Amino acid sequence: MQNRIKALKKEISKAVVGQEEMVDGLLIGLFCEGHILVEGVPGLAKTTTVKALSTALDLKFKRIQFTPDLLPSDIIGAEIYDPKSSSFKIKKGAIFTQLLLADEINRSPSKVQSALLEAMQERQVTIGAESFELPRPFMVMATQNPLEQEGVYRLPEAQLDRFMMKLRVEHNSEEDELEIMRRIATKSSESISIMLSVDELEAISSEIHKLHIDAEVEKFIVKLIRATREESEQVRYGASPRASIDLYKAAKAHAFLAGKTFVTPVDILAMAYPVLRHRVGLSYEARAKGLSVDAVLKSIIERVEIP
Repeated sequence: MQNRIKALKKEISKAVVGQEEMVDGLLIGLFCEGHILVEGVPGLAKTTTVKALSTALDLKFKRIQFTPDLLPSDIIGAEIYDPKSSSFKIKKGAIFTQLLLADEINRSPSKVQSALLEAMQERQVTIGAESFELPRPFMVMATQNPLEQEGVYRLPEAQLDRFMMKLRVEHNSEEDELEIMRRIATKSSESISIMLSVDELEAISSEIHKLHIDAEVEKFIVKLIRATREESEQVRYGASPRASIDLYKAAKAHAFLAGKTFVTPVDILAMAYPVLRHRVGLSYEARAKGLSVDAVLKSIIERVEIP
């Protein structure tokens, strides 16, 4: 199965140059049935990556551009009156897909963002008096621009906690950017082939679930999460119990992608930042000093003894 995953990543690289961390993060989200929040400036292949992933896995893909005038019904659907039959019919929204790209999610008010909550947590949508299950697998990849602060709405903590990880996408290296320029200018990008089926995705998820993790490593996860809740001048609030679950699952998937048969503290530490950075709120003092969440997390993690 490891060879199939390597082949999948190679296929995605036909459309996406570099950005291995984002690709791995999306794969971990799919394998663990989690949702991913991606933060990065425009032009870093966020949309291209998720489209390439959907093509390589033969999954249904839809994109929603979040805007201030977007309505919840635009996402989940609505009851539409049919005058011919004098009855209401259900018109399903864009959320009925397998890979959903919520582009610039923080450009819509909380009422629209909350429309995603039931779908992300319960894997179902309620329209009128009826509830509909979403297809499986189902993953939301939401993006937000860290630079523009005008006309954006802060994501509520309850919604942030539904995201398994928050990935930060940086600019490519000089060599990668040169390759991107050549590909686009010469229109030499290759078409992507289907590499894995849904059944194979489920088989991978099952293998990850069975991966061994020692009791001491499990305790290390809990100690890390609880350390974020300790009284501190830099932290306003710490991570929820959902963070423990997501770090546990993400560490297993990280170990699997690395070809290991068991989870080590290295896997925990590798996944700690993306799992925790959107779940820890900085205090006013920390923000006044210009501290980043990752810097505060680093100081917290260093205080926890590694087994």
